[in-house]
Amino acid sequence: MARVRPNRVAEQIKKEITDILYHELKDPRIGFVTITGVEISRDLQHAKVFASVMGSDEEKALSLEALQKATGFIRSEIGRRIRLHHTPEIVFKLDTSEDYSQRISHVIRQLQDERGDRT
Repeated sequence: MARVRPNRVAEQIKKEITDILYHELKDPRIGFVTITGVEISRDLQHAKVFASVMGSDEEKALSLEALQKATGFIRSEIGRRIRLHHTPEIVFKLDTSEDYSQRISHVIRQLQDERGDRT
């Protein structure tokens, strides 16, 4: 029961950041970015925002850099949109789970192909 509020706040922050990215930020360095999750501390003071970025490693780095530069603006918008006593400090992290899942799928396909060759 103690984690219900932080989870609700994290989901609301995720929703608001997604809206801010698509409607407010006009930075051309931000490519195709999807907010995949938000982890927030129990005291609601710190939030890790996980972003998945499509593109090359260079495009991912540029998008993450642009997000980090826009952190102040995003934080102020969240403070305006969500009624919290303190707006959490935001840190953007690159979500690499999609790359990992693609790699696993590739390995599984290779194993299936090898197994098919033997039969």
